[in-house]
Amino acid sequence: MELILKQDVEGLGFKDDIVTVKNGYGRNFLIPRGVAHLATPSAKKVLAENLKQRAFKEKKVIDDATALSESLQALEIKIPAKVGLGDKLFGSVNNINVADALEKEGHEIDKKFINVIGGNVKRLGKYNAVIRLHREVTLDLPFEVIPQAK
Repeated sequence: MELILKQDVEGLGFKDDIVTVKNGYGRNFLIPRGVAHLATPSAKKVLAENLKQRAFKEKKVIDDATALSESLQALEIKIPAKVGLGDKLFGSVNNINVADALEKEGHEIDKKFINVIGGNVKRLGKYNAVIRLHREVTLDLPFEVIPQAK
């Protein structure tokens, strides 16, 4: 079953992509939730025309995302966390904490576009997060987990 995605779907594709999925997944999950619609010949023509018109605007969005990427790369992110014995944390540091640290620096990035490599961080040290600013622009952002001042 061919579908046109109305929004980004993790592990499947981005908005306006034409994807092929199993009939049950499309009919029972994607279409009822409003995430996709059938890729009929007329819908494909409409999509092609919309993509042509959007290509010009897309270039500006990509340039803005690239500029944001360069400004984020210059940041040095340090996330304070409560520490127990040795370097083990009470709790963990995840994408929400990275988003909060970026917001304190003046850059508002949605937490769902941030992926901490290796999952939740449970020890002090230096780590990396991948930030997706656009479907074509991703950034590998290093950050450090430091002990919280008492």
